[in-house]
Amino acid sequence: MNFKKTINKLHLWLGLSSGLVVFIVAVTGCIYAFQAEIKDLTYSFLFVEPQQSAILPPSQISEIAQQAFPEGHLHAVLYPTKERSVQAIFFSYGEGNDHYQIAYINPYSGEVLKLKDEYADFFRIVLDGHFYLWLPPEIGQPVVASFTLIFLFMIISGLILWWPKKKKNLKQSLKIKWDGRWRRKNYDLHQVLGFYTMVFALVFALTGLIWGFAWFREAVYFTASGGDHFVEYYNPASDSTESYQGEIPALDAVWMKMNAEYPNADWIEVHPPEYEGSALAANANPDASTYWKSDYRYFDQNTLEEIPVDHFYNRLEEANVAQKLMRMNYDIHVGAIAGLPGKVLAFLLSAIIASLPVTGFLIWWGRRNKAKKKAVKTENKELVLSKV
Repeated sequence: MNFKKTINKLHLWLGLSSGLVVFIVAVTGCIYAFQAEIKDLTYSFLFVEPQQSAILPPSQISEIAQQAFPEGHLHAVLYPTKERSVQAIFFSYGEGNDHYQIAYINPYSGEVLKLKDEYADFFRIVLDGHFYLWLPPEIGQPVVASFTLIFLFMIISGLILWWPKKKKNLKQSLKIKWDGRWRRKNYDLHQVLGFYTMVFALVFALTGLIWGFAWFREAVYFTASGGDHFVEYYNPASDSTESYQGEIPALDAVWMKMNAEYPNADWIEVHPPEYEGSALAANANPDASTYWKSDYRYFDQNTLEEIPVDHFYNRLEEANVAQKLMRMNYDIHVGAIAGLPGKVLAFLLSAIIASLPVTGFLIWWGRRNKAKKKAVKTENKELVLSKV
């Protein structure tokens, strides 16, 4: 068996075994592409009427939210632009009280507009399918990551199989024969569309693998940084021994500092201490359509002095090339790095990728049935000859 026949066999059987997973991941990615825009159109509680009065500080927002969800662990308070509601985010995982709730609050009046269970949100369910196939994360994540590795091989092997033997056949390999029989059209849809989406499919696969496997992320980071090791996120400890002496709550003081330093931010988010003695965390994002440009800051909860960190959730100006690449990973994966056109492109490409397992299966099924029919005809012919 020559090289191309071996690749063809591997492409076939790995494609059949991974097709359903690739289809689910691609379809859920397709649906998720415009989740922010759809939410803005359908969730009225995301918006408020801007007023001239001052907005409530995070200490008051926290109290209001905690009354609405007493059993919740407050993770952060997020302030978007003035025409949007403030989000008090409750999150806890792995402590026997798993929850992810957001209280949407009018920042001018303090009215709770909506207490929403994010785990029950449609787009969260879609995302769980994309990341975990709706399995427990500790099972689903490695399963999806493993099939993503197979998909990576499928892209490379597909290019090898697509590559024409002669230059004169190149033009034919780049277009779909729409006037051909359905089998020919199906074959071209699989082969030609697969070729045109190859580069983008590689980007989807590689950015997905950065989340899927720690060893892959470490390898990418090590290469991009020139030999440094990836540092996991951590919230630094406040190492001062004195107690906070400010006239206003420390969380409010951090929020006011962030507002003063980032007056044009699309959102500012402040985090109460994650544990006893940890820093107050805050971030400011100048562009709500992406995440990678955000500045992440950490302040001693007693002195409010800034604490430096060496992971990629730091100030953008302090991030090295590898850290910026990690920051961009999500925005690249969903196409947001290129704005709305990038999201449209990601949507269309995800739809095409979802079609590839279907057209590939139909190619295999058609050839299988053709072989069966041929065998039956041969058998009948031999039977007739034997009677003569």
